Amino acid sequence: MTQQLAGKSALVTGGSRGIGAAIVRRLAREGARVAFTYTSAKDQADALVAEVTAAGGRALAVQADSADPQAVQDAVDRTVEELGALDILVNNAGVAHVAPLEEFPLKEFDRMIAVNVRGVFTAIQAAAPHLGRGGRIITIGSINADRVPVPGTGVYSLTKAAVAGLSRGLARELGPRGITVNTIQPGPTETDMNPDSGPFAESMKAMLPVGHYAQPADIASAVAYLAGPEARFVTGASWDVDGGFAV
Repeated sequence: MTQQLAGKSALVTGGSRGIGAAIVRRLAREGARVAFTYTSAKDQADALVAEVTAAGGRALAVQADSADPQAVQDAVDRTVEELGALDILVNNAGVAHVAPLEEFPLKEFDRMIAVNVRGVFTAIQAAAPHLGRGGRIITIGSINADRVPVPGTGVYSLTKAAVAGLSRGLARELGPRGITVNTIQPGPTETDMNPDSGPFAESMKAMLPVGHYAQPADIASAVAYLAGPEARFVTGASWDVDGGFAV
């Protein structure tokens, strides 16, 4: 198989598990050298590095909380230092808290803004000086930016709508430098935090024309396309990879 990202270096935030780990695996399979951040799951991060290495790829795990701007900057710097360059940034790190409006803790509001919005901005700000022509910035948003099917998720939806808007604005700003900026908006996707079984999952499946959750690899496939050379004319897009959830 042709490795469309051979010679490229990527950084994936929040890459030790779930969608992030699938993105790391796919970018490595496409030939990229891949650094990824994790917050506390060191065993999972080390296992993913070993898995990629055993398959003939190169991976680097960097402990960094996306809520900490200095940690994000340090992760970018270490990626460039150890991998030699930075061509692709994937903002995947994110947190969620669901609660009724009257009971929503401000500390959770602040944490979600810090990770889901400010963390994306600080990663892009740190990475941009290293990205040359052909550079790619891809943020994992959510279909909840456009459709909110259940109560209690207003703040989460706010954060995902914010990064979609940020991507559109930065696409305009970075386009003249040959850098594309896009958002992928997954629908219900099976992860350990969002299993595809149980009463909640069944109610979500009822809203999906395809009748089933996505697998993390489905989201990683969309990332691989946007990271590759065939997507050079795609920028400022919010790509719904949602099984028709928003239809």
